[in-house]
Amino acid sequence: MRDLVAGMTYLAKGQRWVGRNRKQWGFGLLPGLITLVGYAGAMVALVLYADDVVDWATPFADGWGSPWLGLFRGGLTAVFFGGSLLLALISFTAVTLLVGQPFYESLSEKVDLSEDGTARESGLPLWRELWISARESLAVLLRVAVWGVLLFALGFVPVVGQTVIPAIGFCVSGFFLTEELTAVALQRRGVSLRERLRMLRSRKLLALGFGVPLTLLFLVPFVAVFVMPGAVAGATLLARDLTGEAVSRDGDDGADGTDDGDDGHRRSDYAVS
Repeated sequence: MRDLVAGMTYLAKGQRWVGRNRKQWGFGLLPGLITLVGYAGAMVALVLYADDVVDWATPFADGWGSPWLGLFRGGLTAVFFGGSLLLALISFTAVTLLVGQPFYESLSEKVDLSEDGTARESGLPLWRELWISARESLAVLLRVAVWGVLLFALGFVPVVGQTVIPAIGFCVSGFFLTEELTAVALQRRGVSLRERLRMLRSRKLLALGFGVPLTLLFLVPFVAVFVMPGAVAGATLLARDLTGEAVSRDGDDGADGTDDGDDGHRRSDYAVS
C-alpha cells in the first residue's frame, strides 16, 4: 500500500511543482491546447459527417424499409461515434506528448535540475527523439486497444461486466497513462519501452496510484489540458524513484526550479546509442 500512496503523492507533488513554477505551467499548457483544438475540429467534423460515413459504408442497406433502415444505420452511427470518442480519449495523451515533446522535455529537465542540479540527456537529435516517441506511443496504443477489445467483450458478462470489468479498465488505463508520462523522463535516460514496462510491472501499485486518479481527472472535459504539465512534472519525480535516483529535497521546494542548477551540469551518461 505504500507504493499506492507514493504514486498519489507524486501526482500531487507534480501539480504543486508547476503551481510554484508558473512559467513552466504556462509553457506546458501549449501542447495540450494545440492538440485540443485539433481534436475539437475532428469531433465537429465527425458529428457533421458520421451519418454520411455510415451511409457510404452500408450500401447494401439502401433498399431496406422503415423502420429497419433507420434503426440499423442509427445504431451504427452511435457505435461509430462512441468508438471514435473512446479512441480520442485514449490517444489524447499520446498525441499531446508527441506534439509537445520539446515542451515536456524541457519541463522534465527543469524538474530534474530542481532536484539535484543535473538533468540526463539522450544525446539524440530532435527528429530521432520524435521518431522513437511516435513508434513507442503506437506500440502502447496497440496494447491498449487489445485490452480494450478484451474488456469490451467481458463487459457483457452479467454482474461482473458491470462491476469488476470497469474497475479493471480504469486500472489498465491508469497503468498505460503512467507509462506514457514517465516515458518523457525515462527516454532521456535511455530506457526502452520494454524496460519501462518491466519497471512499472514490478511496482504496479506505484503506477496505479499515479495513473488511476489521473485517468479519472482526464474524464472531466478540458481538465487534461490544465493538469498535463503537472502530470509530466510528477511523472518525472516518479521516474527518478523507478531508477533509484536519490532525491536531494522534496519536489515542492523547487519554487525556483527553473533557475536551479546549470545547463553545464547536465549529464549524458544515460544517452542512447
